[in-house]
Amino acid sequence: MTSEACRVQDQEHMPQPTHMYAMEEDIDVTSHPEGLNGLSSECKPSEEITNGHSNHKPVMNGIIIGHNVKDHTNGSAPLTSLPISALKQNGLLQTLTAGGDQPKPSEENVELEKARQEWEALENVQPAFTEDSSPSPLISFNEALQYFQTTDLGDLLKNIQPTIRRTGLAAIAHFLFGPPRLHRELLEERDLVFAIAQCPVDNSQTVHMRVLQTIYKKLVGSRLDCPRYGVHWENIGFQGTDPATDLRGTGFLGLMHTLYFVMDPETLPLARDIYKLSQHPTQNFPFSVMSINMTRIALQVLREEALSKECNRRQQVVGVLNEFYVATYLHLYQLWKTQHKTIADSGFVLKEVELFAKKNPKQMLRRLEVFLKERQAVGIPCGTSSDPQAQQPSPGLGERAARAVVGQGSKGKEMHFTGVCDLPPDMEGEARLI
Repeated sequence: MTSEACRVQDQEHMPQPTHMYAMEEDIDVTSHPEGLNGLSSECKPSEEITNGHSNHKPVMNGIIIGHNVKDHTNGSAPLTSLPISALKQNGLLQTLTAGGDQPKPSEENVELEKARQEWEALENVQPAFTEDSSPSPLISFNEALQYFQTTDLGDLLKNIQPTIRRTGLAAIAHFLFGPPRLHRELLEERDLVFAIAQCPVDNSQTVHMRVLQTIYKKLVGSRLDCPRYGVHWENIGFQGTDPATDLRGTGFLGLMHTLYFVMDPETLPLARDIYKLSQHPTQNFPFSVMSINMTRIALQVLREEALSKECNRRQQVVGVLNEFYVATYLHLYQLWKTQHKTIADSGFVLKEVELFAKKNPKQMLRRLEVFLKERQAVGIPCGTSSDPQAQQPSPGLGERAARAVVGQGSKGKEMHFTGVCDLPPDMEGEARLI
């Protein structure tokens, strides 16, 4: 059916004059040949007439307006009466078809530019690890030990208790059947050890801070310094954000033993293995807190004079105590790993290790020596773990002790124990925990 036929049929059913009023509708629509808002409203050929009425629906701004405009919008009140010209002039239809409150293109561009600038600024942010960007150098055990040798520890020496005070029959039995007494020339070295165990952490001392930084770097494999306080200390087994709060009972000696453990190239692989086990999903334990307990046990065995015989034989105290500390930690590590201990068993394991260490100090040191010799026999490159897949060769513990005794001589008596546990410069390279 042609367009002209559609218009003829509509005019027959349309009342005069030329204005059309919608049924039950308040909107006044004026017919124009060009359609509403300049858009064509002519019929398409496919449209039909039903019951004498055309199903032609005019289109207004792309929206079909039905005859039954009584329908409400989204269930709201019916539209109020407004002329089409007023809607067009106020731009309401354009606003509705554009999405209401959507920002204009210019506003969108401003927002995008602002977001881009914020992102570029975020990419330029650099992490700040410490106040001083240059990392502090690592410190060897011997350097830290020399610091304490040249520091006035007179006030701390007044409060030490280097031996067990026995009276009555206990004193007589110990004198007759107990271990030999420590040689007189070693008493000053022994007292210095107990004085260090009374020394707290001092933030104003560079050596103290370097010891903390070295321990952290060696265990986590970092080259950058870490903040003095923070949760990162918990990652290496301290109980809180300040390592100093865990040193009650062992003082700075607890850190000195950990420093020896991670800086000696012979024992560093073992320290890595123990640290790795401390991070195990089920067998985890606080590495540093456990290390401090090993220092406490070693101090008690020295106080009970169970190490006096070995110290007299090797003419040193610090070296023997360091190795006994490592031997004690090795014993705990083997028990913990092979018997699948968990943190719930820590109290019982510590008691067992302490009893065995007090009764068998010589056997503990011998086990450590055999452990290191077996690693040497395997012939694994230096700096790797002591696990079966990756072990590190090192000279025997007895060989190192013999070299230390030979190297001391009269000079060792002048400096007391300056040359004990010297770390060769070429062996102090930075090994990383993998």
